[in-house]
Amino acid sequence: MKNIAVMIMLALGLTLNAQVNKNVTEESKTTVVTVDNGTGKPKKVVKTENTNAVQNIELQDAESKKLNKDLKRTPVQVNTSTTVSGDGIPTYYETNGHRYIFVPDKNGFKVSSSDDVNNTGVLRRTSNGQYIYRSGDRTSLGYTDANGNFVIETYDESTDGVTVETYTRVKQ
Repeated sequence: MKNIAVMIMLALGLTLNAQVNKNVTEESKTTVVTVDNGTGKPKKVVKTENTNAVQNIELQDAESKKLNKDLKRTPVQVNTSTTVSGDGIPTYYETNGHRYIFVPDKNGFKVSSSDDVNNTGVLRRTSNGQYIYRSGDRTSLGYTDANGNFVIETYDESTDGVTVETYTRVKQ
């Protein structure tokens, strides 16, 4: 009985190891740039490029009894992604056909519209991860949803309700 269990474990182990049929190459390149814009506080920008190449491994004559077999050429699937992060990197959002830019500052974010430069607001982070949004005479509560969009909820005295405005994140 013990021998049968050992043989079954050995057979399962060999079949699981034989299932790797891919050639995978991963490469990551990080570039750090420090910019001194004359304000006395240099800004650091980090750009990370990740490249992942996957190629299936197949034999030309897999059914032959030949000992040394040649590999068949298969297409290579290459996936790349780029991430940019750092001080002062703006994020773009859209709502109602207008584009807004959220620029980080020392206390949170400054918000401005691409249509009207004077239409600015500020976002200040609270202790629970949400934001207080202040623009003109309007004070609202804001947060980021699961899709990366920015949602602002404002109390409306006239209707005694809450209005919800969603800013859709623009992918750059």
